[in-house]
Amino acid sequence: MHILIVKLSSLGDVIQTMPVIADILAAHPEAQIDWVVEEAFAPLVARVQGVRRVIPIAQRRWRKSWLSGRTRQERAAFKAQLLAQTYDAVIDCQGLTKSALVSRMASLTQHGLRGSFANKSEACSYEWPVQYLLAHNQPMPKRIHAIDRMRLLAAKLLGYETRPAIWQSAPTVVFKSLSKRQPASSKVMFVHGTTRVEKEWARQDWQFIANELIKLGKKIVLPQANAREQGFCEVLALTYGDDILVQSKMDLSQVLDVMAECESVIGVDSGLSHMAIALDLPTVQIFKEDIAWRAGAKKMAGGGVEYQLALGGRHVPSADEVFEAWTKVVS
Repeated sequence: MHILIVKLSSLGDVIQTMPVIADILAAHPEAQIDWVVEEAFAPLVARVQGVRRVIPIAQRRWRKSWLSGRTRQERAAFKAQLLAQTYDAVIDCQGLTKSALVSRMASLTQHGLRGSFANKSEACSYEWPVQYLLAHNQPMPKRIHAIDRMRLLAAKLLGYETRPAIWQSAPTVVFKSLSKRQPASSKVMFVHGTTRVEKEWARQDWQFIANELIKLGKKIVLPQANAREQGFCEVLALTYGDDILVQSKMDLSQVLDVMAECESVIGVDSGLSHMAIALDLPTVQIFKEDIAWRAGAKKMAGGGVEYQLALGGRHVPSADEVFEAWTKVVS
């Protein structure tokens, strides 16, 4: 069975789709799974155990020069790469017009199917043309966690919806070539950056948390991807010196390796904090919008110990709240 996943962006959504791979292989161990994703996220998707082939697409970049010679060549190369395999199922986990059009480009076997979401769920992306572009769209609950929505879609399309032990179990992501975490690690990563300024947490609150952690003997790992994030890192480095480990700019696969060596992660609602959840690290997520129920760390089934917590939504979590939550997740 050859299956194509279409989930183009953004980073957090791509990461929250990754548990679908383990689900599919649990139900269909023989499955060969390919994935179409925006080029920036391709190195990370390639690290997921069970993904055979990553097909990068550059829609974001191509839109700036759609008719240029170079862009036409790249689009033709993408199409050739996509059509190199005929699929038994194409699963559009995005539910947008742009992803549905990509899904339509893929070649199907005689009895192959392609589908996406049949309706919008609360606080989840969806565009109505999808219902006309794809033939096997699946109805979704109106209110559902983003990870559950992806997993349920795949289960319905591939015929294992009646096996809840697969798609209702704890979500699992296995990464290739990941070094083993050191039990004695004293590193805590701050996921401080986000593409949306309104999701940022106050600088003085980060400084409070850094001060408390350093007093406990922790080192603070700071990734950075642009000048704004670099400025934040420089302020903390000037204040706390060698206890702040500022990382150079890295691709997402490199960030994965650095994060995997950390003891825990504290982060705003961004792709990197979702990466921490996928790595199964003790994590505190800070939400300033009321979407933690949809996108944040899920509650442990059966009342288990919670080592991943999503805070805020209806209020902005204070530094004291976040530090208290961190002490819980690492205990």
